[in-house]
Amino acid sequence: MVFYFTSNVVQPPVTLFMGLDKYENEDLIRWGWPEDVWFHVHKVSSAHVYLRLEPGQTLDDIPSAVLEDACQLVKANSINGNKMNNVDIVYTMWDNLKKTAAMEVGQVAFHREKEVRMFRVEKRSNEIVNRLNKTKREESIDFRAEREKRDALERADKKRMAREQKEQEKEEEKRRQEEAELRSYNSLMKPENMTSNYDAGNDSDEFM
Repeated sequence: MVFYFTSNVVQPPVTLFMGLDKYENEDLIRWGWPEDVWFHVHKVSSAHVYLRLEPGQTLDDIPSAVLEDACQLVKANSINGNKMNNVDIVYTMWDNLKKTAAMEVGQVAFHREKEVRMFRVEKRSNEIVNRLNKTKREESIDFRAEREKRDALERADKKRMAREQKEQEKEEEKRRQEEAELRSYNSLMKPENMTSNYDAGNDSDEFM
């Protein structure tokens, strides 16, 4: 079961989501998307909240209001973090999450620490949390199937782009050849490059 929340502080609205428990967090870690941003309370047990970006977007593209929503949602879904002020929320792209067999369920580390960012939440904002909770919905998701579907669409899109690129290259090569032929023809038609029968010594009107 996955909980979905709608953040309407931007248009179009964006979706935040989190697993029901630590076991579903494991599935989200395993079958996350490259476009996913992961949020967690720093050094305190909490829900794993995700924000899905558009392809090509980065952490720098997250609007500040959406970042505030995501971090307030993480804090609110931490038993201890929810009671604390001045809580730090860590966030990073999904592909920076590191999971080893020795780790406990729901536990993660990072491949690249320098790509982990931190956001300070001074105190809980009931206005934000209540607004998000009003949009809350539950869905049963086959994480693996969703990821495989996403990857299949990406592969198909890459193949389409490769075909289009190849067609463009063929058209460009055809255009270059036509321009080269045209330049060659124009060069032959210049007066200084043209000859006549008179130039060749055939100045007689008689033909054998």
